[in-house]
Amino acid sequence: MSDPFLTDLDAKLTPESGSDADLLKDYDILRLRAPNPSVFTLSGTNTWVVSRRPAWVVDPGPLIDSHFERLCAAIDSRGGLGGIALTHDHEDHTQALSELLARYPVPVAAGRGEVEVRLREGSRFGPFQSVETSGHSIDHFALIADGACFTGDAVLGEGSVYIAPHPGAMSDYMLALTRLRIRDDFNVLCPGHGPIVWDAYEKLEEYISHRLDREHALMYALNKGLRTESELLDAVWPEVSESMRPLASVTLAAHLDKLYDEHVLPEGVQRPTFDSFDW
Repeated sequence: MSDPFLTDLDAKLTPESGSDADLLKDYDILRLRAPNPSVFTLSGTNTWVVSRRPAWVVDPGPLIDSHFERLCAAIDSRGGLGGIALTHDHEDHTQALSELLARYPVPVAAGRGEVEVRLREGSRFGPFQSVETSGHSIDHFALIADGACFTGDAVLGEGSVYIAPHPGAMSDYMLALTRLRIRDDFNVLCPGHGPIVWDAYEKLEEYISHRLDREHALMYALNKGLRTESELLDAVWPEVSESMRPLASVTLAAHLDKLYDEHVLPEGVQRPTFDSFDW
């Protein structure tokens, strides 16, 4: 049973109302949105605080003083910290990790790096069970606990994600979405960016359909004889702004790699190349 004082403090720590308040009430989960909005992070990076006595943190987020202090206040109000789980190690999700560990020396679970628990498919860590969701990054995991799925950057609250073209990325990502879709142990998505998603399975179906639609559009463009990166981006990602075009190129490369692995990529296609990119 929730402590009324702690619940009231949680409410003060949550800037939004409505769906966020429902999440706190029904699932005992608190969202703290970092003040780092951008075209890449949407309204900011979401840090999630789950359960109490102890609490568990998903993705500490960027090291911004106001965000960090609110996170620590939430942890203290919930009776301390049991551990930290990372959906993936991109900086906007993990920059505050070292500072948080300095204050709360607890175990960390992640898909790679120097951590106490190295996540694999089905790993258990505190209240969480991990699901491999490689695609956006090679080390990406979704985390399921108490009827909620913490999706990191595998599924956002709005819009779509770029898929990094590490080996097998697009095939693995589409399989991961399907595996999440057929599970029955959650009914709400808590994404790394954007709002809470209450229609979890509809959102997953939307994501699967979106990737298939892109693939079909790409194959149609290839069948028309388009071969250059610019031609394919114009045909398959016509709505993408100039500022987001580099990320569309990243996802284009992942789609082309999938077609190559399936032996259906025509000869002479220009695959985007990248000097450096954190897969």
